[in-house]
Amino acid sequence: MSKIITHIEESFIALLMTSMVLVTFSQVVARYVFNSGALWALELTTYLFAWLVIFGISYGVKTHIHIGVDAFVKIFNTPIQRLFGLLAVTASIIYGAIMFYGGWIYVGKLKKIGIETHDMPVEKWLFLSILVIGMGLLIFRLLQAFWTILTNKESTSILGDESKDAIEQFMDDDLNNNKKEGE
Repeated sequence: MSKIITHIEESFIALLMTSMVLVTFSQVVARYVFNSGALWALELTTYLFAWLVIFGISYGVKTHIHIGVDAFVKIFNTPIQRLFGLLAVTASIIYGAIMFYGGWIYVGKLKKIGIETHDMPVEKWLFLSILVIGMGLLIFRLLQAFWTILTNKESTSILGDESKDAIEQFMDDDLNNNKKEGE
């Protein structure tokens, strides 16, 4: 199930990015070549970007690419680190649940009222439904992270290790520079 959701997330993120690039590029060409443009393009690009960001939150949790500040946590031993990890994930799940609930109410009201977007003849609730979809996916990924921390003694963090990544990047850059100088 998780692999299917990951594949859907990756495909949809690629589709959103491609759509944003195509709409924006077409508007640049229309403006500078034909001295024209579509009024709805900026609004569509804004909504696509919102979908990309909110949809990408859960993918960021899955791939451990969110920035984390864990210098304080790392001074403790593994059981305490796991406890901090579980507390952080629990707080994030509560945040996601509040956002999900608020988004559900907001999108429901927009659907009931039938408000359209400013420049497109599309009901606004369709675009803003990402609040519910994105937060639902975030909660799913956070529950996975909670389970991983709870059951795996090696996994104490749902986030990447920035200091380790920075050192590895520095070492790789240094190694590549030394190779270039030796050629």
